Amino acid sequence: MNKLIETLNNIWKIEDLRSRLLTTLLFVMIYRFGSYVVLPGIDPEALTALKAQTSGGLLALLDMFSGGAFANASVFALGIMPYISASIVVQLLTIAVPYFHKMQREGESGRRKMNQITRYLTVGILLLQGPSYLVNLSVQLRQAGSALPSGFFFQATSTIILCAGSMFVMWLGERITDRGIGNGISFIILVGIIARLPEAIVREFASRLTDVGGGLIMFIVEILFLLVVIGASIMLVQGTRKVPVQYAKRVVGNKQYGGVRQYIPLKINAAGVMPIIFAQAIMFIPITIVGFSKSESMQGFIGAFMNNTGFWYNFVFAVLIILFTYFYTAITINPTQMAEEMKRNNGFIPGVKPGKKTAEYLDMIMSRITLPGSIFLAIIAIMPAFASIFGVNQSFAQFFGGTSLLILVGVTLDTLQQIESHLLMRHYDGLLKSGRIKGRTSGVSAY
Repeated sequence: MNKLIETLNNIWKIEDLRSRLLTTLLFVMIYRFGSYVVLPGIDPEALTALKAQTSGGLLALLDMFSGGAFANASVFALGIMPYISASIVVQLLTIAVPYFHKMQREGESGRRKMNQITRYLTVGILLLQGPSYLVNLSVQLRQAGSALPSGFFFQATSTIILCAGSMFVMWLGERITDRGIGNGISFIILVGIIARLPEAIVREFASRLTDVGGGLIMFIVEILFLLVVIGASIMLVQGTRKVPVQYAKRVVGNKQYGGVRQYIPLKINAAGVMPIIFAQAIMFIPITIVGFSKSESMQGFIGAFMNNTGFWYNFVFAVLIILFTYFYTAITINPTQMAEEMKRNNGFIPGVKPGKKTAEYLDMIMSRITLPGSIFLAIIAIMPAFASIFGVNQSFAQFFGGTSLLILVGVTLDTLQQIESHLLMRHYDGLLKSGRIKGRTSGVSAY
C-alpha cells in the first residue's frame, strides 16, 4: 500500500504526466456522456427491445465495443469500428497496390496522406452502416409498440448525426494519443469494455445465487478460471524468443568497440491484439448486410455468422486471427532491415552469415514462433464460446478470453508501460519492484 501511495504521489509530481492523465480522463468522460445522448426523435423508453437484442450474440459484442451506445441508440452508436475497418482496408492496400506501398515509405508526409484516405473511407463505411442501423432500430422499436419518425429528412439527418458521432469518437481517440496517455483508439475500446464489466459480474453472481446447490462455489471457480486466463493472456502478450547477436571487436583510435554478445527479443505475438481487433471488425460485416437484406435465405445464411457461440462463427474468426497475425507481423517486423542494421554495426548471429542469410534466418525464426503464438491467440479468442456452453452468462462469458479480455490486457499493459516510462525518465521508481512492465509492440500504430 505504501508503494502504491508513493507511486501515485510521484505521478502527480510530474506535471506533464499529470496533465496527460487529466486530459485522458476528460476525453473519456466526454465519450461516456455522449454514449447516453439518444438520437433526436427517438423515445428512450421504447428501447427495451433493442437492449434485449444486444444482450446476446454478435450484437452484444458490438454494443460492448461502443460502450453501450449501440443499445442506447446514441449519437455514438456506430462507435469506432468503422474507422478500424477502414484502417484494415488501407493497410491491405499498402501490400497489394504499389501506389499505397510507395506512400507508406514516404515517412511522415505519406502517413498523413494515408490517414486522410482512411478518414474518407471511414465516412463511406459510416454512410452504409448508418441506414442499416436505422433499419434495425425501426424493427426493434415496432416490437416495443413505438416507431421511428417517418420521412426522408429523419433518415438523412439521423445518418449524418451517426456519422458525425463516430467521427467525433475518432477525433477523441486521436486527441488522447496526442495529448493524453496511451493509444487513443485502443483506449476508447478499452473504456467501452470496462464499462460493461461490473454489470456482467453482478449478473453472473445473481444468476449463480439462484442455482440450487453449489451456485456460489461455481461462481468462485469461474473467477479463479478467469484469473488463469488473464495470466495466460499476459504471458502471450509478453512472451519473447531471444536471438543471440555477437558484435565483432573493432578499434577506432585508442578505443575498442564491440566484442560483446547481446540478444534480440523477438515477440512470440509481435502483432499484439491487433489481429483480434481486425478479425472482429471483419466479423461485424454480417450485421450491415442483414440490415439491408430482405431475403430470408440471405438472413439465415449470414445469421450463422452472427451467432458468436456457433461453430462457423468461431471457426472463421480463429482463421482470420491466424491470418491477420502473420499479416501484421510481416508489416511491423522487417528481417532485412534488422540484418542490415546488424551488419552495419559489425554484428552477426553466431553460425549465420551476415546479410541475406541473417535476414532469412530471422524470417524463419519469426515464422516458427508466430504460428504457435497465433494459434494460442485464436484459442483464447474463441474461449467465450466454450464458457457459454458450460452455462456462464453470455455477458460475463465475453471476458473469459476473447476480444474483450485480450484488448483489456494488451491496452492496459501498454498504458502502464507509458506511465512507467515517464516515471523512469524523471528518475523515479517504476510501477513494479520486480522489474519493468513489458507491453506490446507498437502495433497500435495502425491507427
